[in-house]
Amino acid sequence: MNPTIDTYRLTSMEEPSDAVLSQLMREAAEDARRTNDEATNRFFEQMLQDAQKISTVW
Repeated sequence: MNPTIDTYRLTSMEEPSDAVLSQLMREAAEDARRTNDEATNRFFEQMLQDAQKISTVW
């Protein structure tokens, strides 16, 4: 049986096909990119909030 992306498990004793491995890597890269973008946005939003707080004090 040739596993698809929906049925393949990394703990499987079978090696993934090139297509499955490619899709796994693509999805992992998309998730990493999305979470990185979210973290960057939260970081700069927090910096803006902190800067506004500081400017009201001064």
